[in-house]
Amino acid sequence: MAVVALIERECVRRRCVEAEEFLHGVGLGQILGPFAVNAALFVGYRLHGFWGGLVAAISFLLPSIVAVIVLSWLYFTFHKIPSLQGALAGLGPVVIALIFDAARSMGRQSLRSWMTFLVAVLSCLASTVHINPIWVLSVAGLMGLAFRLAARPNPSDPINGPETKILAALPLTATGTINHGTSLLNTTSKMAVQAGSQGALAATTISLATLGVVFLKVGLVFFGGGFALIPVLHQHLVTELRWLTAREFLDGVAISQLTPGPIAVLATFAGYRVAGIGGALLATLALFLPSTLLMLLISYYYDRLRNVRSVQDFLAGIVPAVFGLILATGMSLAPANLHVQHPASIVLCGVAFLLLSMSKWHPAFVLAIGALAGGLFPSMYR
Repeated sequence: MAVVALIERECVRRRCVEAEEFLHGVGLGQILGPFAVNAALFVGYRLHGFWGGLVAAISFLLPSIVAVIVLSWLYFTFHKIPSLQGALAGLGPVVIALIFDAARSMGRQSLRSWMTFLVAVLSCLASTVHINPIWVLSVAGLMGLAFRLAARPNPSDPINGPETKILAALPLTATGTINHGTSLLNTTSKMAVQAGSQGALAATTISLATLGVVFLKVGLVFFGGGFALIPVLHQHLVTELRWLTAREFLDGVAISQLTPGPIAVLATFAGYRVAGIGGALLATLALFLPSTLLMLLISYYYDRLRNVRSVQDFLAGIVPAVFGLILATGMSLAPANLHVQHPASIVLCGVAFLLLSMSKWHPAFVLAIGALAGGLFPSMYR
């Protein structure tokens, strides 16, 4: 959600895409899997068509893939994760502020009636009790259909056509998604001991074709996004195939959270374990390929379907639901990053929120302040 907040800030507030279109892309992307990647692809497609979507998705993932490959090499060479916990401690409060700032901005666009407010509240509550986002968004869309939530056009309003918008020199930043890295790093050893020390097969016995097929199959059933992928990969990589030990798998989850991209880059870590850099790239491509193709298909038909009355009502239900999901994410992450016994974390979050919302600072600078504060004074934040 922190990455979605960054995309919203860079693209919506600079009027490269409409706020409503962006929320549609986030909602549809959430259903298909790695929704931050899908949202980036959707924005790229809206701006520059098919190649714009591919460039946006690849550019979004590239920093994380490179970072995971480097961290994987360090991990399997030296058998430890580089210590970044100090910076993570300072980044946590800033990420919370970033998410709440995005929720504030999106709420102004999505809450237009008492019914949209109700949809947002119900979606937020459903997310806090860990109901799958697919069901949340689906029910919200059905509520939009039932109550006809789409705004009826005013005959005097001009018709908004699908104009091509030009994205000029956007300084997209690939930081700010390190949400759970600290807690995962702190709990990795304990969880690995509880999970057991099941051995992994020798990496040299696994062909690239087998590796690609395995991750392609996972990609075909990867819906819902986020941490929903963890049990699926654990079942395949640890329990069935034994490509990773339980400890390696959990350390891979922690490494994936030390990067700017989605947790799905865990596939990059596993691919590196099996077949080096080539395996890392192949596993990543195979995992993301199904959702990327589906999102390109949705983006292609978006202009044609969005003017259908029933589709408009369905999307009108999704928009406030996305706001509710983002708000719930901030609420669920806050207790792990804001501590009463460490008031500096609360102060940092408040200052970051003011800098983002009122002073309009660029998130990269605010995140840098958080990382620096955590690195210099880690004991003040956790």
